[in-house]
Order: sequence, then C-alpha cells, then structure tokens
Amino acid sequence: MPEIIKRKKPLSVSPLKTSQTVGGALAFLGIARSMPLMHGSQGCTAFAKVFFVRHFREPVPLQTTAMDQVSSVMGADGNVTEALKTICEKSNPSIIGLVTTGLAETQGADIKRGVWDFRQKYPQYEKTAVVAVNTPDFSGSFESGFALAVKGIIDELVPEDKTRKGLRQRQVNVLCGANLTPGDLEFVAESIESFGLRPLMIPDLSGSLDGHLDDSPHNPLTTGGVSVDDIATACESIATLAVGESLFSSAELLRKKCDIPAFRFGHLMGLDEVDDWFATLANLSNNPVPERWQRQRKQLQDAMLDTHFMLGHSRVAIAADPDMLAGYHRLLKGMGADTVAAVVPAKGVALNDLDIEQVHIGDLEDLEKVATEKQAQLVLGNSHAVESARRLGVPILRVGFPQYDLVGGFQRCWFGYRGTAQALFDLANLVMAHHQETAPYYSIYAQKQDSPQYIENRQQLWSH
Repeated sequence: MPEIIKRKKPLSVSPLKTSQTVGGALAFLGIARSMPLMHGSQGCTAFAKVFFVRHFREPVPLQTTAMDQVSSVMGADGNVTEALKTICEKSNPSIIGLVTTGLAETQGADIKRGVWDFRQKYPQYEKTAVVAVNTPDFSGSFESGFALAVKGIIDELVPEDKTRKGLRQRQVNVLCGANLTPGDLEFVAESIESFGLRPLMIPDLSGSLDGHLDDSPHNPLTTGGVSVDDIATACESIATLAVGESLFSSAELLRKKCDIPAFRFGHLMGLDEVDDWFATLANLSNNPVPERWQRQRKQLQDAMLDTHFMLGHSRVAIAADPDMLAGYHRLLKGMGADTVAAVVPAKGVALNDLDIEQVHIGDLEDLEKVATEKQAQLVLGNSHAVESARRLGVPILRVGFPQYDLVGGFQRCWFGYRGTAQALFDLANLVMAHHQETAPYYSIYAQKQDSPQYIENRQQLWSH
C-alpha cells in the first residue's frame, strides 16, 4: 500500500476534483427516460450542466430544486416535493435521480423524508421511481458519487429475491465505473455478446451519451440507456461483472440480495487483465474465445514489442480518480515505465493495493510540484491538467472527465486488446515527439558550414 499524503493547504490551486454530485447525476443519465434532479441552488446545477455539455457535446437533461437564501436557512423540503411533482407532471419520466449538493447537505436536508412526503402528497405518480442519494460535494469525488448512485439504484430498484437466480440463463449483470467512456462500455457489451450472453448494464451510458441523433426533435428526458424494468430483473442473472474497484461494494450488494456470484476487475487494460476478462466470459458461457479476440491479442503483443523501447524507464505523472490512476499505473508499469507522481482528488479503495511509493490527495499544483522534483516526462490527466503540462514543458495524454478541449474524446475506447494497443501507440508517440535529444558536439576546428564555430568565424571575418 502506498503512503497516502493528505493535503495540508487551506485552498485548492488548479483543482483536480469533480464533485460527487456530478458523478451521481451521471449515473442516472445512463437509465432510459431518466431525469437527474440536484437538490441545491440553480448555480450548482448550471455548473454541472456546463461540465456535461462541454464533455459530451450533447444536450443533457438536468433539473434543480432551486434553493434560495430563504429556503437555505428555513428549510427546503418543500422544494424537493414541488420539484418532483413538476417533473412528473411535465415530463413523465420512468425514474428521477435525486442527488444532493454541498449547500443542501450543509443545510441538513433529509431527502429521503422529502421523497416520503412526495409519495404521501401525490400518490398518482407512484409509477415514477425516485432514487435519493446523498452526494455532498465537500467529500469524495466524481468516482465515489457515481458509485453511491449505482448502489442507490440497486438498493431501490432491484427487489431482494434469492429464488429467481439464473432464470435468465444467458444474462449477466455489468457494473462499470464512472470514468469508463461510452466506447469502453460498447466494448464491454460487445465482448459479452460475442460469447452468446446478454449484458445488463447498470447503468448504460453507451446507449444514452454515445453521441447519436434521435428521430424526435426534442426530448426532455434521457434517450437510450437501460430501462427500469430491466434493472428489476438483475436477480435473474447468472452472475455479476464489476469493472472498477469503486463498484465492488455494489457488486457485493447484488450478491447479498440475489445470491449470484460476482466477478471483479479493476480495469480492462493490458494483456493479463483482458485475458482474465475473456477467460471469465468463456467459463460463464461454456464457449471458446472467438477468433477475432485472439487476433486482437496478437496485435496487442506486437504493439507492446513496438512501444517498449519508448515507454521503458519513462517517468510519468498521473492525475485522476483512484480507479483510473490504478489502471493506467499498472498498464504503464507492465511496459517498464515509472509513475513518479500520482495525485487523486480523494481516497479510494483502488489505492489499497497500489505499488507506488506515494499518492498525494490534492490538486494539480501538487502534481506540478512532484512532477518537477521527479523530472516527469509525460502527464496523464483530464483537460484541467493541460495547463499544468504546458508549464511543466511535457506532453499530456487526455484521460478521464472532463475533456472539453478535445472533440470525440468521450467516445474513445481504452479497453480491450485493441484499445490498449492504441493507448500504447499514443503514449509512445508523445514520448518520441518530445524526446530530449543530446545537443551535437562541434569541434572548434570544424569547417562545416552549419557549425556554430564556422558561422562565428565568418561573422568576425566580415566585420573586419
């Protein structure tokens, strides 16, 4: 376990953290006909919406309880009730995801009581599911907020039933972490389907935020994603696959409610990790690994041979949520690179078994300080880290959320043999493009016309 160095500064400089509230809202965006509702001020919701729109470049449904200076002091339970009623009345969603902000948590809001009041006052909307999750943005991070929302979805929408285990003999539950792109989720689903299995993605951002044009001109709710009815069948699956340490507790909750086995994967990058993924799918389906995956495995092996000269002994700085940091560190370590600077916005379970000397809980200023001391050659981080990389004078590979200065970054697939190979190519190209060459030596007796000594002698001659 690495040494965890906690922040001692009274402020954040170049913040790395994206709040739990944003992560919680993102989880609900992966459910069909959903409306995330933030219990807080209008500014909190507007700020989160800007993050989503700039990253996905899509219209994102998001509502607020619009707390003001009066309700922040006197209580805002009525705001919750009225907001739920208005959304049901105007949009008729299948589910409303109620998440809290720092303002609501500081005020002491009891959102579960607010949902109970709504049920008592407006029983006509009983068919609309409401999942309330506490996601204060003064603790945790984007990743933990997403994980809390997924756990809340399972707790609320999956009825406990250990007698229906395996009724859907080809269905597997899939829980994936916050920083997986729609491209990653598509790989996860396609790989499962290639073995004749049916993935039940909880949630499924690959169907709602993959960047597609709908037939309808406008829809106030999410289009695509997993349905509420499908989530309710989770106890009929044969197994649960969890990708990302932050969701291991959600997989354990499903195991307790449904008595179905859970298989856990930290990430799906690198030869060994993807091998384990396909071996698990082969065992669950009793089918051999399809030829196309075997072919892509050989391609990854070749990519590893091609890039290890550039990546071996390279010094890398990573700024990301714990799950993502752990995944990229292990991938780079397998290629002989050294993670000399590691910064996370909050502590996570993925750090427990990480073989790094130190992990800083902090911001991008901390990353710059450590990266300078350790002479990092490459930075991995989101778009907030671009300026840090520029000040360090090193290249950056954009990973994670948000990516607002790169079109299409949200769709990229990093998982699987092919996704890993492309990541290695990109990393190697960045190292080569910024390789620090040794300055050529010119003898004072050299007569080459491009040598500094020759040019200086000519200038002195003409000056006389």
